[in-house]
Amino acid sequence: MGLFGPLKPLHRAEEDGKALAKTLSWPHLMALGIGGIIGTGIYTLTGVGAGLAGPGVILSFAICGLVCACAALAYTEMATLIPTAGSAYTYTYSAIGEIAGWVVGWALILEYSLACSSVAVGWSAHLVGWLEEGVGLHLPAFLLNGPHAGGLVNLPAVLVSLAVMGLLLIGARESATINIILVIIKIVALGAFIFLGLPAIQAGNYDPFAPYGFIGQQMGGEKVGIMAAAAIVFFAFFGFDAVSTSAEEAKNPARDLTVGIIGSMVVSTIIYMLVAGVAVGVAPFREIADSAEPLPHILRSIGYPLVASLVGMAAIVALPSVILVMMYGQSRIFFVMARDGLLPAFVAKVNSKGSPALITLLTGIFVAIFAGFVPLKEIAALSNAGTLIAFIAVALSMIILRHKMPHAVRTFKTPLYWLVGLVAIGGCGFIFYSLPIQSQLFTLIWMCIGLGVYFSYGFWHSRLRKEETSSAE
Repeated sequence: MGLFGPLKPLHRAEEDGKALAKTLSWPHLMALGIGGIIGTGIYTLTGVGAGLAGPGVILSFAICGLVCACAALAYTEMATLIPTAGSAYTYTYSAIGEIAGWVVGWALILEYSLACSSVAVGWSAHLVGWLEEGVGLHLPAFLLNGPHAGGLVNLPAVLVSLAVMGLLLIGARESATINIILVIIKIVALGAFIFLGLPAIQAGNYDPFAPYGFIGQQMGGEKVGIMAAAAIVFFAFFGFDAVSTSAEEAKNPARDLTVGIIGSMVVSTIIYMLVAGVAVGVAPFREIADSAEPLPHILRSIGYPLVASLVGMAAIVALPSVILVMMYGQSRIFFVMARDGLLPAFVAKVNSKGSPALITLLTGIFVAIFAGFVPLKEIAALSNAGTLIAFIAVALSMIILRHKMPHAVRTFKTPLYWLVGLVAIGGCGFIFYSLPIQSQLFTLIWMCIGLGVYFSYGFWHSRLRKEETSSAE
């Protein structure tokens, strides 16, 4: 029993009928990571970040990439040390204790569910832009915006969320195979943008590079500056952690998880830096900030309307892969929390294909509701808060287990683990500080609600706590 409740054993035999099927290999996991990372963050939030930091958004992406690279190394070590489903929740449960694990699992609801919703909203913006610019079709405004924008509901965002939910109900391997195809489409589209945009770069667009400074300032009721932009575009980088939620379904966890997590981070970071650099070099940052679909807008402005339509179409086709990855991750988190007794047991039931069907259905409905009624920027900021908490917990868990269990078998060991861990913890803490104040306050309220749920249900139904109590009697 630790300070924060019982510690979950690193390798625990699960109950019959409640284990996930091992159907995924490293190409599925690497595509899962790239599919989760490359999405709304680069297609949509590039403009939002440019509006907050100017050309300095390039540095915002670099900072996020460095912090996330450190977090990715910690995730890789933990995923190969504890190759079971649950990601940051499971690692924290094993290293720090049940209460801390619950807090992280509750934070992951913010990460995965709201990430799904924000990508659905970004997908809707691309669909509307493509229909209006490419086809000349104008849909009723009240069906394209939530109440915050004077509409009724963002119907396309709701529909795509439910469609991805249906795909996940088919099964993990089938979903992952389709995801590989969608990832290829995304990379080709971004490659076309970089290739055509490079010759159109105007050096003057990079001056001033950081119009609002590094730490930033308050302007118009919101934080601006390079770090304020980093706090928003940070959303663009997580997704690799969804790979670790699939640890239990990996055929060869040691190899597949290492390649999947590190490989997806390296590929995605390179693509991000190139796309961000081209975007703010081709068009003035204030112009990009005003566009809901900045990359097609830039291509149209430099005389490539057909390619702009194709890139917009690629986003329409491929962005659902991000929703798929995040919804997949969320369903696995809920599944493991229920299997541990912290959520009702019926949630942990799997269907004939080894997938948690009920929780996937409930997650899909929750995501669709948020996507239909809440604006993109607010969803992304809240999602980032949950991610930052999870990243800090994983880095801390890695350091703790290195000291508590130095001889445990680790098929991947993070080099300079103490430095990497501290950079991940400190970087994530600073980015959290740079989030909008209302997002920080909502996160605090959300965590208080989570603790209330834990002490009213999870504490009393914890499978591990019951076992330890029985053995002590």
